[in-house]
Amino acid sequence: MSQLHAVPLRARTLGALAGVSAVGVIAFFWPFVVAPTSIAADHATDAPWFFALLLPLVVAVLLAEVSGGGADAKGVAMLAVLAAVATAVRPLGAGVAGLEPMFVVLLLGGRALGPAFGFALGSLAMFTSALLTAGVGPWLPFQMMAAGWFAMAAGLLPQLRGRAEIAMLMAYGAVASLLYGFLMNLSFWPWALGQGSELSFVAGAPLAENLGRWVTFNIATSLGWDIPRAILTATLTLLAGPVLLRAVRRATRRAAFDVPVRFETVESVTSERA
Repeated sequence: MSQLHAVPLRARTLGALAGVSAVGVIAFFWPFVVAPTSIAADHATDAPWFFALLLPLVVAVLLAEVSGGGADAKGVAMLAVLAAVATAVRPLGAGVAGLEPMFVVLLLGGRALGPAFGFALGSLAMFTSALLTAGVGPWLPFQMMAAGWFAMAAGLLPQLRGRAEIAMLMAYGAVASLLYGFLMNLSFWPWALGQGSELSFVAGAPLAENLGRWVTFNIATSLGWDIPRAILTATLTLLAGPVLLRAVRRATRRAAFDVPVRFETVESVTSERA
């Protein structure tokens, strides 16, 4: 069986991904652990700081891959191509009814290139597509992190091939598309409704209570957007997944990411041929 990922996960890269993900978990879930006397500040004030921290961390993941020998300029070029494709297809859905075709590109790219490049692909594609669609705002760093996780986890799925792999990717794409919407709601829900609603976040309340309110809020408000995204992602994976996976894997094999580049002088090449 050929190598599942173009860029295997290495210890240095694993550490970089763990660090980035820890920052993301804190950024999304800190309201659940605030003290009762704390005042939940609007993410609009701290999102720029999160954004300023996130970009260097994404670059750190790429540097860990390059310096660890996992990828070179060819790998970065492949990443740029897939990010450009995801950026180009995002306006096709424009978020209408939750239909976002770019997620299938992130899913298949993360699957073919591996978790590290998958995370970088999701984050980079969300950033560049936001510039294209005028979608820059305090929500952008949270979109970048959630999309990065979406593509990264695709590269961590079990090593299957053929129809079994496509079925697995369809199921994962549907579930992860729903979870993406849940996470994005978490980026504003704790302070969006105030304190007078059954769906409101209650600072200092038991974790189980606030988690239940969060899930109820998602079901009541955004599930109508999340379900179409899940259905579209699964459908496009079924229709285009086999072809796109073969194309990306064929391109990465020809790029030979794992073959070290060696420079030789003309004299040495001539002596070897002699």
